[in-house]
Amino acid sequence: MDVFEQLLANNKVWAAKKVAEDKDFFKRLQNQQAPKFLWIGCSDSRVPANEITNTEPGEIFVHRNVANMVVHTDMNLLTVLEYAVKILKVEHVLVVGHYGCGGVKAAMTNQNFGIINPWLKHIKDVYRLHRDEIDALDSEDKQVDRLIELNVQEQVMNLAKTITIQEAWAKEQRPHLHGWVYGLKDGLINPVFDMAPGTHIDPIYEFDV
Repeated sequence: MDVFEQLLANNKVWAAKKVAEDKDFFKRLQNQQAPKFLWIGCSDSRVPANEITNTEPGEIFVHRNVANMVVHTDMNLLTVLEYAVKILKVEHVLVVGHYGCGGVKAAMTNQNFGIINPWLKHIKDVYRLHRDEIDALDSEDKQVDRLIELNVQEQVMNLAKTITIQEAWAKEQRPHLHGWVYGLKDGLINPVFDMAPGTHIDPIYEFDV
């Protein structure tokens, strides 16, 4: 059996198991989607949102990209955010990085990665803002892990700069914003940053809403 055929076989086993455990499982999924969470995570295959939070399909709305970035020109991200906040009415938005992130490691080097370079520049900007703190750490691993935490924090701040979040905060006092970092070594999530609805940011980024 080819590798991709194994995926199809696995799917049949999984679907059958779900029906055996709960005969109405897929009927409920088919009829509604009402997640309370939007997960903005890294594309890394080792960080699956549902599995590491022990949640079921339908509980988390997911967007993933390299290094869990919130880039203001990324229409894919902005569309997902708009849909999650305005249509699905999520109560929490989670930016979830992970220790040992390859995208962050790459951004700390001068290596040419071709078409990936423009994306990594956003992480380099975070490094530049916090260079003194990061460079003062006594090992490369510590430096990378700290930049991963600071990058998550910066992306949460970028969420707060969007009109989508600011309008929802003003009108409905939601969603809460959270920055987490997942540990590949132990499977545990480290909460590193939070913003409650209505948190004030630099006035230059605040819209009249």
